[in-house]
Amino acid sequence: MHFHHVYVSLFYAVPILAALLLAPFALKTFCPYAWMDLLYFGDLVRILVRFVSRRRRRPLFFALDRFLEQSSAHPDRPFVVFEGESYTYAYADKRSNRIAHALRSHRGYEAGDTVALFMGNEPAFMFTWLALAKLGSPVALLNHNIRSKSLLHCFNCCKARVLIAAPELKEAVEDVLPSLMEQGVTILLMSKQCDTPGIEGFSDKVDQASDAPLPRSLRSQITFKSPAVYIYTSGTTGLPKAALVNQNRLLTALVVLSSNGVKTNDVIYLNLPLYHTAGFIIGFIGSIETGSTIILKRKFSASQFWDDCRKYNVTVIQYIGEVMRYLCSTPKKDNDKDHKVRLAIGNGVRAEIWREFTRRFGNIQIREFYASTEGNVGFVNYAGKTGAIGRVNFFHKMLFPYALVQYDTERDEPIRDANGLCLEAPRGETGLLVSKITDIAPFVGYAQNEEQTEKKRLRNVLKKGDLYFNTGDLMRIDEDNFIYFQDRVGDTFRWKGENVATTEVSDILTISDCLKEANVYGVQVPGHEGRIGMAAVTVNKDTPFDGSKLYDHVASYLPSYARPRFIRIQVIYLRTFVTGTFKQMKMKLVEEGFDPGLIQDPLYILDDRERSYKPLTAEVHSAIVSGSMKL
Repeated sequence: MHFHHVYVSLFYAVPILAALLLAPFALKTFCPYAWMDLLYFGDLVRILVRFVSRRRRRPLFFALDRFLEQSSAHPDRPFVVFEGESYTYAYADKRSNRIAHALRSHRGYEAGDTVALFMGNEPAFMFTWLALAKLGSPVALLNHNIRSKSLLHCFNCCKARVLIAAPELKEAVEDVLPSLMEQGVTILLMSKQCDTPGIEGFSDKVDQASDAPLPRSLRSQITFKSPAVYIYTSGTTGLPKAALVNQNRLLTALVVLSSNGVKTNDVIYLNLPLYHTAGFIIGFIGSIETGSTIILKRKFSASQFWDDCRKYNVTVIQYIGEVMRYLCSTPKKDNDKDHKVRLAIGNGVRAEIWREFTRRFGNIQIREFYASTEGNVGFVNYAGKTGAIGRVNFFHKMLFPYALVQYDTERDEPIRDANGLCLEAPRGETGLLVSKITDIAPFVGYAQNEEQTEKKRLRNVLKKGDLYFNTGDLMRIDEDNFIYFQDRVGDTFRWKGENVATTEVSDILTISDCLKEANVYGVQVPGHEGRIGMAAVTVNKDTPFDGSKLYDHVASYLPSYARPRFIRIQVIYLRTFVTGTFKQMKMKLVEEGFDPGLIQDPLYILDDRERSYKPLTAEVHSAIVSGSMKL
């Protein structure tokens, strides 16, 4: 009997054991991403638990409090390294105390006043923000490249009472000084003195101020709904909009780097503008959570990038798509893979650039994500699928309900049925990403701009009375639940019945040998439906423009309808059409079209018979316009 029991036990145990051993292989074969999904869900739960516990703390706990925890726990750890100088967490804490005390004693400032910060990437930007957070002041992060009307517009958006500017921006401030003085604005320049009436030197007062901690009572009026920062988003048309980021949003943002595997001993290379979401929230605020060291750069430099990474033992880099593209277009070097970078976090990198980047610079994990400054939905490509911005799953959709809805690119609006409701895009097809506005996923909107705020709200989407945030982004979800960014609404044109994504064509053009920059857009042609592709480009100094080679390049990468028909070679650098975040401004180029009589730059037309780009003459132009030459 004894042997019988053993035999029966073995009879059941062996298949169970075999099943357990085979389960991981079966999962990997039939559900290859299930394990990653589980790990990601575990991360989400941990983040949620940490967030909820922080929300319950009394007195209220904000992003600033995490910095104070870090400076108390690791006072001597380098917080920011800038141009060879290292500043510890303790130094940042004390310097920000000095700035706060100097401001408190200034007659033109009261604790809680909104302050506009007009500075480039430098430690003083970070220290001043920390000081203002200690005083309970919301901070407007002004783009240091803007001038005159745009500067005044951005300043007035957030009703700031004080402007703190870097010394090198003195002339830009002087341009708008009469208007600021009329409003009674206090203007402080981070220099020892200033001889311009109406602008005060401030750094000498900071040097003389106390570095004692600030009383918490100064920020006792702040709640989670209080504005923390205003970050300006550049609309494709018109003046920038000030997206209000409240204290709750900033507290949520703390976890961005840590949830992507960034640790305390990581060294983060921050070369994106601090006045934008990527630099400020991910690079700066994210590093506060992890207690990492930031290597701060005034601006992105492709030629210095890897040398800096080697010099400072950088382990984590941040990117936007153009950064990756610029790095891939630098001359190849023997030491391209000689660095300690293990992780790249960012968004906007196309599949071709992604592959080229890892091929050339080594086994760097790319953690692509999707988010926007004011938006209420985000995705993370935790599985590392090349080209995807994230992975969708049931749990994510439960917390942040979203949909891809069919979109009419010609009429620039969602397609609706007879009942006035939006139609969901079928799996695998492109649709407009919209996200339900809920308590967990709110949309706060833009400061002093109810009209633009309302434009981003979409009503009656899937049922009558519902309310969604319109991201303005066209997406596609594949059979494996990966989500791919297709284009911005308005950055897509339709030709020969097909939608052409301008950013994709632009990326293809710039991986050719001869082109440095490419700005792709659609232009109207008399007698033709839709818009035809055109690209304003700059040519690499050491590689002359070769029409035949470029034709071969676009023919091997792009379908015929997506190949730019016209090429405009810009003699001046494209920077005139690029904003601070490298977003390319197309309106002026679109208006100018392809008329050689109006455009000074050399123009080329794609010639399929000659398999080349040929000079666009006045005769060819008139043949196109008259309709005798069909495109």
